[in-house]
Amino acid sequence: MSRGRFITLEGGEGGGKTTQAGRLCDTLTARGIASITTREPGGAPGAEEIRQLLVAGETGRWDPLAEALLHFAARREHVVRTIQPALDAGTWVICDRFTDSTMAYQGYAQGLGRPAVEALEKAVLGDLRPDLTLVLDLPVETGLQRERNKGRYARMGVAFHQQVRDAFLDIARRAPKRCVVIDATHSIVAVSGAILAAVDRRLL
Repeated sequence: MSRGRFITLEGGEGGGKTTQAGRLCDTLTARGIASITTREPGGAPGAEEIRQLLVAGETGRWDPLAEALLHFAARREHVVRTIQPALDAGTWVICDRFTDSTMAYQGYAQGLGRPAVEALEKAVLGDLRPDLTLVLDLPVETGLQRERNKGRYARMGVAFHQQVRDAFLDIARRAPKRCVVIDATHSIVAVSGAILAAVDRRLL
C-alpha cells in the first residue's frame, strides 16, 4: 500500500480554508481516493484540549515562545494520533492549517523568528512535511469581514493580520515546490477549481 498524500491549507482569517478542505476531500473521495479532513490546532483529543487555550481569551495572554510551544504540543499529538496513521494506511490527509501557520503568526507576526520555529519543527515533526500546501490569499480587510468566528486571533487587529498575510506569501516564495498561492477573493466554486487544478498538477 502506498503512503497517502498530505495536503495543507494555509492563509489568514476568512480565506475559506475549512470550506475548501471539505470540498477537496469530497472530490477526492468521489474519485476513489480515501481522504480525511482535519484541523489545527486540534485534530486529536489532546490537541483539541490545547486548542481551547489558544483560540480563546485575551489576545496577549501568551508569550510568543510559549504560544508556539503550545501549538507544537498540539501538533505532536495530532501527527501521532491522526495524521501519520492515516498516511501510513494510504489515506490522503487534508489539514486546515499546519506548521506554516505557526511560522506566520508566531515566527513572523509575533516576532519569534524563523530559526526558533524551524528548530521546533525539526524536533517535533522529524522529516514529516506536507506534500502540497495551498495558501489561500486575500486582502486582510476582506478576510476579517468574512470571518464569522471572532476568536482570539481574529481580534488581533488589521496591522497584525497584514504581517500574517505578508508572512504566508514569503513562506510560499521560499518553498515554490511545495506551496501554491490561490486567489481566495473569487467564489467558492472558482477557488475549488483552482485548488483541484493545483492538486492535479502537483500530485496526480
